[in-house]
Formats: sequence, structure tokens, C-alpha cells
Amino acid sequence: MAFKDNDFLKIDYSLWRVADNQLVRTTEKKLAEGNGIFREDIRYTPQLVVISRDNAIKALWEALKTMDVGESKTLDLEPKDAFGERNQSLVRMMPIADFRKRDIDPVPGMQIDIDGVIATVKSVNSGRVMVDANNPLAGEKVRYEIKVVSQLVKPEEKVRAVAEMYALEPHAVSVNQAEARVVFDSKTKMDADYFLNKTYFVGTVFEYLDEMKKVIVEEEHLKERPAAVEEHHHS
Repeated sequence: MAFKDNDFLKIDYSLWRVADNQLVRTTEKKLAEGNGIFREDIRYTPQLVVISRDNAIKALWEALKTMDVGESKTLDLEPKDAFGERNQSLVRMMPIADFRKRDIDPVPGMQIDIDGVIATVKSVNSGRVMVDANNPLAGEKVRYEIKVVSQLVKPEEKVRAVAEMYALEPHAVSVNQAEARVVFDSKTKMDADYFLNKTYFVGTVFEYLDEMKKVIVEEEHLKERPAAVEEHHHS
């Protein structure tokens, strides 16, 4: 059963840098722990891939098209088929004052947003900062180990999977033809990240599901009960 463009798949994957056999990213917690890259802020669960729609590399999509649910495959990729060759023009020096006025104290390895592009601080010397906007894996041979965990077919499953991409956990999801209704109950932590991720979520639903014309987001807010007031009796 080959997959095709626009299919929604959940995959487990591990990405290795071939030069030093270093694990770079994985969906598997034990592998991350065993290779010293475990992070508390990452959710180690199968990842959503929408063939030819998301930001995965083309070689990954092409490999997935030939696979079945439950099948595993290893891909060895040259830089041109992975994250591209290094482009020296994307490396530049910036005055440290540009960072200070944004309340950033640059240190090597830090990733920052420069005009919408993610760049890595390479060095900091006497008031000058070298930043590199190449992908950290540009110019590197990489190895992908991938496994197709499941295919999502129902529209409700697809919408919920997009929500999970942005760390959102809807209480309920229903789809009626071209309209999705998503409910977040009072247990949802509605902080600044939630409101930002909700915006991204809605935009991505429209981007990935052509048939979707409307998304209704419902939020449940409970009135906080006032703290009990102690009664004082005067005799």
C-alpha cells in the first residue's frame, strides 16, 4: 500500500549526522537519553508528516511513498538531498550592540531570529558576533531511520494531529464536511503560548486540508470560586 501526496502519516524517526555518527533528533525517548540529547521540553511521540505539504525534506516524502504501515527503512543522504550545501554568504559579522538593544546576551551555540531567519551564534569577540544562517546540518551527510506508525484517514484524526504539532490537546474535535469544531476545556492552560499556537494551528489546518473552509474554536472558561471568607463573631 503505497502512500501519495497529501497523505497524513505518523512516523517514528531518528536523524544521524554521518561524519561522527551523532544522533541529532529522534522521536524515541530512550534513544535520546542513551545518546545524551534528551530534553524535557520535547515530546517524544510519533511525528506527523503530510506528504508534499509539510516542511520535511523531499527525499523523506519520496521514501515514505514506497512504504507501508509498520515498515521501517534507513536512508543515507548526501547534502544536496538533505539540508543542502553550506552557503558562506549566510555567515556574517554583526555588532554586539544589535543584540544588546534586544536584551540578548549572545553566546556560541545560541539560536536567534534575525529578520525571520533562524541563525546560530558561532563566536563572540571584542564587540563582534559571528552568526550563521545555514541549517546546522548544511553540508553534512545524514542518515534517517524511519518507521511508519500509522496513517490518519478520518478528518477528525487529521485535525487533532495538527493540534498536537503545536502542543495543543483539544477536549473534542468534530468535522462536518468543510467545517471543523475544536473544543478546549477548562483544563487547558490558556497562556500566551496557547494563544500563539492556536493561531498557528488554525492556519496549518487550512494549509494541510484543502477541503476545510471553516474552523470554529470553542473555549470553556470557569469562573474562579472566591476564597472562603472566615466569619468573625463579635461577642
